Amino acid sequence: MEFEFYYYIIFLATGFLAGFVDSIAGGGGIISVPVLMASGMPVHIALATNKLQSSFGSFTASINFIKKGLISVKEVYMGIIFTFIGALIGAKLILLLDARILNKVIPFMLIIVFLYTLFNPKFGRMDKRSRFSRPVFFLIFGLLLGFYDGFFGPGTGTFWTIALVTLLGLNLKKATATTKLMNFTSNIVSLGVFLFSGNVLFFIGVLMGLGQITGALVGSNMVVKRDVSFIRGFFLFIVGVTILKLLYDT
Repeated sequence: MEFEFYYYIIFLATGFLAGFVDSIAGGGGIISVPVLMASGMPVHIALATNKLQSSFGSFTASINFIKKGLISVKEVYMGIIFTFIGALIGAKLILLLDARILNKVIPFMLIIVFLYTLFNPKFGRMDKRSRFSRPVFFLIFGLLLGFYDGFFGPGTGTFWTIALVTLLGLNLKKATATTKLMNFTSNIVSLGVFLFSGNVLFFIGVLMGLGQITGALVGSNMVVKRDVSFIRGFFLFIVGVTILKLLYDT
């Protein structure tokens, strides 16, 4: 597909903003996907290209969080394995099934998440006792959320963060960091499936990916430096916008 020059500037800027937002609170797709679709891309091409560009950001944020000590791969490797499996199944099924029914259900699930976080001011301020062992938690939620991200996607980061805080007992900083590693896993699996279907626009995906790298570095460094109240506020804002976007689409 051919685009006017100014579109490429927009794509690059969109990648930066989506990477910045996604590394702090998830939800970068609510910025990048509408821009890609507004350019005139068919839906399947927009979604496939979005997976390519978002993989740059989630990878950059994950590496930065690992270097800063917010993630230990040894502690979450089972999550990576089961997320990979779940995402592979979900991405395969999306090519066969209609995901629109999820588009009607997910906004209401996100509203529950939003209200829970809003009326729980101590949410994610410190580590708490885990309600699951790590192997059991990652078996269940790796398969479940990996499948969901491969099959549909919107709100995946939100659901990961909520599960990690409420059920595994992580504070919000650690949960945000772990979420990005799980997101990268499911992104790269979904991207692989889309590559075989031939729907990825490589130049635009890589161009936006360069913006994603910069935005993800800025955003992930803010997560490391700022306190939990900042992350919580940003999280609530992004969840709220995601809800409105999904309800509008529905």
